[in-house]
Amino acid sequence: MSQIIVKIATSSNELAAIQEIRKTVFQQEQGVDAELDFDGFDETCDLLIASLNGEFIGTVRIRMLDTKMAKIERLAVLKQSRGHGIGKKLMAEALEIAESKGILEVVIHAQEYIMPLHQQLGFEADGDVFEEAGIRHVKMRKVLSIE
Repeated sequence: MSQIIVKIATSSNELAAIQEIRKTVFQQEQGVDAELDFDGFDETCDLLIASLNGEFIGTVRIRMLDTKMAKIERLAVLKQSRGHGIGKKLMAEALEIAESKGILEVVIHAQEYIMPLHQQLGFEADGDVFEEAGIRHVKMRKVLSIE
């Protein structure tokens, strides 16, 4: 897959595409309640969108917990685009953005099946598996190296 572009969403078109991707992945595929997904934090987060040849295919958001810690969440890639490193590319870009803002540590609640992707990016499990929105998750952390 070539021409994958990941950027911070700014246009109303990009923001609408993010909502559609999350509705498709979380609500339709995984049965997550819309109120859990759209929790009111989007307006204060950096929302990233991935596109391939002009088609929007994935998203993730960065939520600042305080001045030194962020939570990366709502990673979603459309089914037909999975398996091509798009999730990894979204996460890598989110980590770069967090680091550029002076964030020292990032936490995630990773769905259990996708843990290996996050481990490849340097995340480590922090605790036992738990259920969130009816899906098995594990809390993971990554300390960023700020120079």
